[in-house]
Amino acid sequence: MKETLYQGKFLNMVKEGRWEFCERVNNTTAVMIFAATEDNRVLLVEEMRPPIGMRCICFPAGLCGDVAPESSGSAAMRELLEETGYTAADMQFLFTGPSSPGLTSETLHFFLARGLQKRTAGGGVDGENITVHEVPLADIDSWLQSRMAAGIAVDPRVYTGLYFLQRGA
Repeated sequence: MKETLYQGKFLNMVKEGRWEFCERVNNTTAVMIFAATEDNRVLLVEEMRPPIGMRCICFPAGLCGDVAPESSGSAAMRELLEETGYTAADMQFLFTGPSSPGLTSETLHFFLARGLQKRTAGGGVDGENITVHEVPLADIDSWLQSRMAAGIAVDPRVYTGLYFLQRGA
């Protein structure tokens, strides 16, 4: 039996047996988009993440249906445009997995974006203050190391995305 410990606007803290974890209110699905341009520049985003108290590098990502009801593919297209300013001719679904199975009920749908076209500056919506990085795939390892040395976190899922980009899924 699940017991609600805290109820917030976006998250609930619950307990089931001895497990305490977060549940998203009204939505448990998010998307993450692995994207690189035709000339092999990897699209990454950087933004402040208050739970860890630092800026973090990640692939574009966001909630499904946070604006209006939508499919995960539509959410991936929307998030890619909002965060990076790019559209994709093709958004290939890769797989679904838990975002942090010991902490939250949220699941992520992962996509590979192809046929990218720059449309806007990106940077997010509603004060998200996202910095867009276009990093040559050939330089990605040293670039990520330099970001970490500068005190910026790197989401481990970046390495999952690089796997799919390098193999051409």
